[in-house]
Amino acid sequence: MRDDDARYEAVSSRDARFDGEFFFAVVTTGIYCRPSCPAVTPKRVNVRFFVSAAAAQAAGFRACRRCRPDAVPGSAEWNVRADLVGRAMRFIGDGVVDREGVGGLARRLGYSARQVQRQLTAELGAGPVALARARRAHTARVLLQTTDLPVTELAFAAGFASIRQFNDTMREIYAGTPSELRAAAAGRRVRAGAPSQAAGGGSRSAPGGIALRLAYRGPYATAEIFDFLQVRAVPGVEEVRGSHGTRTYRRTLRLTYGSGIAEVDEPTGPRTRKRPPAGLVCPAARGADGGWLECRLRLTDLRDLSTAVQRMRRLFDLDADPYAVAERLGADPALGPLVAARPGLRSPGAADPEELAVRIVLGGPPERAAELVRAYGKPLDAVDGGLTHLFPTPGELTGEEVPEPVRTLCTALADGTVVLDAGADRYAAERALAALPGVGAKAAAYIRMRALGDPDVGDSGDAGDSGHSGEGRPVGERAVAGAWRPWGAYAVHHLWRAGLLPAGELPVAEPAVALCPPVVSPPGGLPPRPRPPAGR
Repeated sequence: MRDDDARYEAVSSRDARFDGEFFFAVVTTGIYCRPSCPAVTPKRVNVRFFVSAAAAQAAGFRACRRCRPDAVPGSAEWNVRADLVGRAMRFIGDGVVDREGVGGLARRLGYSARQVQRQLTAELGAGPVALARARRAHTARVLLQTTDLPVTELAFAAGFASIRQFNDTMREIYAGTPSELRAAAAGRRVRAGAPSQAAGGGSRSAPGGIALRLAYRGPYATAEIFDFLQVRAVPGVEEVRGSHGTRTYRRTLRLTYGSGIAEVDEPTGPRTRKRPPAGLVCPAARGADGGWLECRLRLTDLRDLSTAVQRMRRLFDLDADPYAVAERLGADPALGPLVAARPGLRSPGAADPEELAVRIVLGGPPERAAELVRAYGKPLDAVDGGLTHLFPTPGELTGEEVPEPVRTLCTALADGTVVLDAGADRYAAERALAALPGVGAKAAAYIRMRALGDPDVGDSGDAGDSGHSGEGRPVGERAVAGAWRPWGAYAVHHLWRAGLLPAGELPVAEPAVALCPPVVSPPGGLPPRPRPPAGR
């Protein structure tokens, strides 16, 4: 949505579909909000629009305390775009600027720091430092409201370089000191009848961990994504507890500063509200317009919090735009009924791209990957239910005893021949993967779809530029013709669920080679055996 008048219409109707796509600020109050903010709609003459929260903050506006604009889902545009700005936003979301600075970001992108600054400022109204600062501030607010960590420790955990910088930033963005923000959150819990201590305890060793709500926009097919993850769970690294409708997905995480365990609950019913709760979710004025997943993170080092959150968001595809997907795919004669039958079907990503690549190339059922985990993975300090290990790193899988083609893949990952980080060049990564002996184009395309979170898988590079819509072609060929761009991954998942495309097979231009045996889920239940390979 590029036109300001159209944006104002979205604000006037409190349209939650555009939360995270843009922000608006009110010059008379000095605050900025999300489009669905329930406050009285300001006059058009007093409204300014911004592409990012960081740009609004840089212009001197503070975050609205009512709608919490910093807690919205991310824009799906950054997952679609493969240019410098899209890649930079994915890197920033993964914490690269906090860990390596602007210079490290520029090196990963292959551009000068000045060019990166210029491009981001031109498109987003803020440079990489401001964008990373907004991310740190949001992490700090979450920690203030969900833990009782000392403020000094919390500031450094959120990524701030000094206490003074932390205090100044929180006052500027939230119009309150850290202590005031924590006290206000405690007051809201007391009024709501909840315990005064933050949910999940208040230290890094608390049994329940840090409790979060991971926001999403639009409808969300929760049963389907939990089905997908359950049948592919690798014992020791992942597990799914509970029965259908009340499941909890759990997994171990290898992070920059330490490790962690993440838990995400399957919602038991619609989670939408007309008024925003105390701060961590996307509010919704209508039943299908967004909600959240309950998540708990237990981390050995809290500096990994924002990175862990981002990785779980990618795994559950929480920044997707189901409205744009439905609009594009719903026009396809074959896909239209499927999209209507399963609104909000997501394309799961990966919590660890290199792990997923290894699982895909290894093949076989999840137990085969579990054998690799038991042989080479790092054991947890304490077993936690079915979670026993961290998945081995590529460097740990380069020995002669590691089977091919896994050893070749891990050698390429370890020496940098293949790069699968958050902002990797997807086309370059796919070409490098396909060139490895024993990997091939099909597996490379699958890795691009899930490990790199590409929503446009199924095209053949420039095939979509031919001008042909693919109308009248077989369903497996229309993706190659570009008829589903840029949402080919979602089309593939719809076809898999409906049994119109063998599970694991991708409609690319080569002869079909299945990556895993067909799996069709019966209504209301889990897919029957045979179980798919570990990486699919």
